[in-house]
Amino acid sequence: MELADKTVGFMLSAVSLSIFTYYTFWVIILPFVDSDHFIHDYFLPQEYAILIPVFAGVLLLSFLCVFIGFVMLKSKKKKKV
Repeated sequence: MELADKTVGFMLSAVSLSIFTYYTFWVIILPFVDSDHFIHDYFLPQEYAILIPVFAGVLLLSFLCVFIGFVMLKSKKKKKV
């Protein structure tokens, strides 16, 4: 299982680094490039640079709250028995 764990870890690191590089280039460097340059074809509009992380954060917090709620309900049922 050690090789599989290393492979999964490497893949997660590679995906995370790719997303970080793409987002950094999109948000920091792209505004300084001329708007008629061909590189703009590979990126979403700038509005999504804020909307996507905000939506992902709200989704993450929602799932976290639901998970904590289920754990609290489950632990409450165990104490009654």
